[in-house]
Amino acid sequence: MKQNINWYPGHMAKAKKSLSENLFLIDIVIEIVDARIPISSKNPDIENFAVNKLKILVLNKSDLVDEKFTRASVNFFNGYNCVPVDSISGKGFNEIKRMINKFADEKREKLKKRGRIFSPVRIMVLGIPNVGKSTFINKFVGKKIAKAADKPGVTLSKQWIKICKDVELLDTPGILWPKFDNEQIALNLAFTGAIKDTNLNLYEIALKLIEKLNSIDKNILKCRYGIEKKNAAEELADISKKRGFVKKSGELDLDRAAIILLDEFRGGKLGKIFLDDLLDKRKSLCHHIVI
Repeated sequence: MKQNINWYPGHMAKAKKSLSENLFLIDIVIEIVDARIPISSKNPDIENFAVNKLKILVLNKSDLVDEKFTRASVNFFNGYNCVPVDSISGKGFNEIKRMINKFADEKREKLKKRGRIFSPVRIMVLGIPNVGKSTFINKFVGKKIAKAADKPGVTLSKQWIKICKDVELLDTPGILWPKFDNEQIALNLAFTGAIKDTNLNLYEIALKLIEKLNSIDKNILKCRYGIEKKNAAEELADISKKRGFVKKSGELDLDRAAIILLDEFRGGKLGKIFLDDLLDKRKSLCHHIVI
């Protein structure tokens, strides 16, 4: 059954307008995507925002993906300054800082030749909800400044963060694009939590996730839950039985099983899983977006 997943609340439209108004202040745009779905989580609108800016593409949560897929993603985005990052451990941050310092040195030299005083390098951090922007910023700054949580919509307004005397950073709310006309991209965003669970039928999303996981490796769910491959509904029921999710009426609590399955996938407990299809390059990049 095709899922009708659309999500573009008022605060996102307002944030998009605000970003456009602040772009003239920005030198560098850092776009953060989820390394598990780097194509699905890359917002095509950001290309329009970031014209004539130094762009750095961060593959965040790379610890949740097998390295061979991370390398494939870097090759796929070969026209970008693409850096795999783990915002918990700090992996990849030295490379990002190297790029920023190089840009700052070049900017300083250009201004000096024109007889102008150096102004701080200003960085804008962009990304769709729940790709880990706040965790990235906190690690980048070295202290907890931005609010972080494993759910979308935590950052609701822009905020300037001073990194040092030469670098300032603008944190922004996560922005999704207005309409998803590609079901698998919409589902990938739902699987990873980019779309609020309150806007979804979690039972149906869990069934779709089971189908997707089985298409990748039929042993993923068997290894985690000790169940055999059947159809998605039967497998979710088996997960509910294995975990003892039963209502007072004696019925299986399938909604609770759906929530647990999604939570454990998002937390990496089902293994290192890559969802995007890098082979379907042109189709995936355009997203079939209707704006």
